[in-house]
Amino acid sequence: MEQNFIKPPVEIRYADQLKVLRENDNGKKPENWLLSPKAVRTFILGGEVDSPEGKVKIPRKFYGNDALVERCIITLAGSRGLMLVGEPGTAKTMLSELLSAACCGVSTNTVQGTAGTTEDMIKYSWNYALLLAKGPCREALVPSPLLVGMEKGIFARFEEITRTPAEIQDSLISVMSDQILNIPELGDEGLVQAKRGFNIIGTANTRDKGVNEMSGALKRRFNFETVEPVSDVSLEKEIIIREAENMAKAGHIDCPIDTDVAELLAVTYHELREGKTAEGTVVEKPAAVMSTAEAVSVYYQTISHAWYYGDGTADMGILTENLLGAVCKENKDDLEKLKAYFRTAVKEKAKKVGGVWTEYSKTASLLR
Repeated sequence: MEQNFIKPPVEIRYADQLKVLRENDNGKKPENWLLSPKAVRTFILGGEVDSPEGKVKIPRKFYGNDALVERCIITLAGSRGLMLVGEPGTAKTMLSELLSAACCGVSTNTVQGTAGTTEDMIKYSWNYALLLAKGPCREALVPSPLLVGMEKGIFARFEEITRTPAEIQDSLISVMSDQILNIPELGDEGLVQAKRGFNIIGTANTRDKGVNEMSGALKRRFNFETVEPVSDVSLEKEIIIREAENMAKAGHIDCPIDTDVAELLAVTYHELREGKTAEGTVVEKPAAVMSTAEAVSVYYQTISHAWYYGDGTADMGILTENLLGAVCKENKDDLEKLKAYFRTAVKEKAKKVGGVWTEYSKTASLLR
């Protein structure tokens, strides 16, 4: 049951919506896709579906550039892979999951890139007990995500590809060029050809650029799309509210979401990310990742504390402590930048706007 999972896969979480879209999808579909590109777009960006029972509303799940989503869908319908790049916390992984679930019905065929990722984690390995007992045979083969994707005609997702050693990344080149994977141990039966519908979605954050730079040969096999941070404060506020509500519901935390506090947090993250306040005051940007995902985490930590230790209302002191932990976890020099932001922007907004900003301003003493 869905409620027993910490994070249900997209295809389970939105099973009802995907079913409605499939049953009422009259669009043209690439071979082996479950939905047409039009229906995939509706699933991700929201819209209405005409069904025999009437119009069914599909909520928006990805907040960003709609044209980017359309380009991603068209890329995946072709023979080139899709590479989503951008700052950490810009929902690259979420977009990858949504695309996979909508097109293939599977979002979990995934390789997580790390410094320890090896080629057999991407392609295939062996059950050594069976290998010793029966020799190289299909029964002893343990397929990895790339091979599974090729044989089933579904997407293989490769998360954080630039954290993987360059020589391991390049093992994708021959597969993406020829759409064939050779398993020499199986002899004549070891040539696996990709079924139609197979493709690769990679993600890489720009902070890792240069750790294991992708080779030019591999880059040419992907279409690159840059996922930008949310630039609209009101939209960022909406995302914080929606995601905090979902996380609270999943965690059985019955705290009301304070929209004023969500807006305050959205403004704080936006201004620190941009290095400039709405009033035109220049502030120094922290080195930390000031992503919407981090803002959601800070807010969720705050309401969790309110639920377990407080009276159910967000405490501004706890919010500031959580913000401090999020901003200063990578670089201690960011503390002075955060203090400066409170001395200038927060103090100015407290005088001008009042309300939660006044309480927020009073917590500056916690920044130590």
